[in-house]
Amino acid sequence: MLMNQSPLAPMVRKLEQWATLTDVEREALLALPYVLQSLAPNEAIIKEGDRATHSCLLRSGFAYRQKLVRTGARQILAVHMAGDMVDLQNSLLRIADHGVLALTAAEVAFIPREAVLDVAFKHRTIGEALWFDTLVDGSLFRERIVGIGRRDGATRIAHLLCEFGLRLEVAGLGSHHEYELPMTQEELGDCLGLTPVHVNRMLRILSDEALIERKQRAVRIVDWAGLVRRGDFDGSYLHMRSECARLWNPVS
Repeated sequence: MLMNQSPLAPMVRKLEQWATLTDVEREALLALPYVLQSLAPNEAIIKEGDRATHSCLLRSGFAYRQKLVRTGARQILAVHMAGDMVDLQNSLLRIADHGVLALTAAEVAFIPREAVLDVAFKHRTIGEALWFDTLVDGSLFRERIVGIGRRDGATRIAHLLCEFGLRLEVAGLGSHHEYELPMTQEELGDCLGLTPVHVNRMLRILSDEALIERKQRAVRIVDWAGLVRRGDFDGSYLHMRSECARLWNPVS
């Protein structure tokens, strides 16, 4: 099967951000067994406490990782977009220590964990690319912790808007200057440790500072360089290609 015709092609394109794959390695990835499933918003991809049987490729839409506390309040740990392997770490951990849910309508390819482990151990470069992918997830988590712990509300939101736009552009899913943000103000608050009211107020501040324009969930970044500075944004934690540095250091 040609790569562009395969449901697993987004996974191959994502892993090629981290490593140079041979034709044999691409074919090995495309030959992985999978089951496609369409999910509605807030439908679980994997539930906290589940025994992991599959790794999950997000083929379309958006998803988010969450942890719930005893009161039922949630913390959104990360937002994922098409091409991401949203449950790769559970191929080794076996028991899910957090939940992954569809943020929007989404299509997911469920790949048996044994097949993922087999291809990773048979092909060193694939194994390194999968490992790199999980390490970048960890880098995103660290950046979110720093933001919630040490940045004010407006800076947290500006930082997230920069990160989201940059990731969309590199994934070929949109432009860093203008995109649809697939999150409600409540979801933004659960991601950034803010109340929905605080989120709304901080978004207005960024608009008043002529950094962004909003219409419902559509975001247009009017002053990218200004938003980068306002958000204390240095995208090196995303570990993207070196030429992407111009997007978080636009005045250099």
